[in-house]
Amino acid sequence: MSQQWLFMSASDLGRGIGAGEIDPAQLCEVYLSAIDAHPLRDRIYARVTHARARAEAGAAAKRAQAGHRLGLLDGVPISWKDLFDTAGTGTEAGSALLKDRVPDTDCEVLRNATMAGTICLGKTHMSELAFSGLGLNPITQTPPCINDADAVPGGSSSGAATSVAFGLAACGIGSDTGGSVRIPSAWNDLVGLKTTSDRLSLEGVVPLCPKFDTVGPLARTVEDAALMFALLEGRTPADLRGTSLKGRRLATLQTTAMDDLRDEPRAAYERALERLKAAGATIEPLEVPELADAMALTGVLYTAEAYGLWREVIEENPHLMFDQILERFRAGQTVSGPDYVSAWIELESHRSAWDAATAGFDAVLCPTSPILPPNLERLYNDHDYYVTENLLSLRNTRIGNLMGLCVLTLPTGVPSCGIQLMCPPHSEEALLRIGAAAEAALA
Repeated sequence: MSQQWLFMSASDLGRGIGAGEIDPAQLCEVYLSAIDAHPLRDRIYARVTHARARAEAGAAAKRAQAGHRLGLLDGVPISWKDLFDTAGTGTEAGSALLKDRVPDTDCEVLRNATMAGTICLGKTHMSELAFSGLGLNPITQTPPCINDADAVPGGSSSGAATSVAFGLAACGIGSDTGGSVRIPSAWNDLVGLKTTSDRLSLEGVVPLCPKFDTVGPLARTVEDAALMFALLEGRTPADLRGTSLKGRRLATLQTTAMDDLRDEPRAAYERALERLKAAGATIEPLEVPELADAMALTGVLYTAEAYGLWREVIEENPHLMFDQILERFRAGQTVSGPDYVSAWIELESHRSAWDAATAGFDAVLCPTSPILPPNLERLYNDHDYYVTENLLSLRNTRIGNLMGLCVLTLPTGVPSCGIQLMCPPHSEEALLRIGAAAEAALA
């Protein structure tokens, strides 16, 4: 029975603990044993925090025995992307530039999670400094994809996704700057929540582009994502009871999101739309012409901020970086201050146009990724393939970041094909309710 715990949802594990059917200390040992014995462990976990996990699980077990649990997820083991500061444990953001960096304190979202009783299993591998949607990292490790042993898993929260997909964590915590929660979630058949910028604390999180960086869970179910989101924020979770798609007006985005869509993601998306319609949703096509102009600003906004933040560290030891990631950072060298300011002014105008165009809809839909997970070896050996697949991997997810939205990706039932639901900023609770109804329709 205990081996089944590895693939149960975090919520079901919590209910099992509450019912006295699962002991948190035993649950922790099952996970730690599975991690230590797994042949791909070193490709998924950068560091496993055995002592911390056991201490936290022991405390959770005592609370459960005394009837003083802190919440539904008290005693549930989760993983953390290697850019969340963890006291006394290396936090290197997948980069040799930060080798042997050991913070003194936990980041704020980890403190919140710990105060709610979750168990920290360790730190998961990621794309270097979080600046790639592929999950390819020759500097540290490239985690595996659950659906294709020869493919990359998606990034940058690559290990966060695979820790859950391979049954080595009940939930993973990642970050999303341009799609880094949603792409690995989609390619590993998970639920991923991109939160609104500034909704969850970035204190103690190694930054990439602070104006776009967000924190979010990678989970088995929408319920898990909702509970983890509330726990990270320190608030009451959204009530997902009684959710339905009946009467919901949804838009299927045509601008940009459907361009260059590969056959499998297209078929999966069309099938998903039919299921949502069958569940009672009205779905209408939507064009937002301003979005194309907003997407063209990416090269200015992202690269200028990322290079401006990391320039001194990078240029002291550029030889320590994967050349493709170094090239992407250095693209920000040529962006002027006036161009950066002008781009932000233009983006705010496009966001207003988006808000006006989407105001009558409950959510906007599109495929999470236009492509399937690319081949690992070809990415190493074919530069043009790397550039094309890297840009396409984050193309659709970046819409949510540029427009400042909260976004949920759900599995469609077709391996490595997800569907995105996008809602206005700071409407995560409404998004999660719609997501729960969509999840039921797609099951």
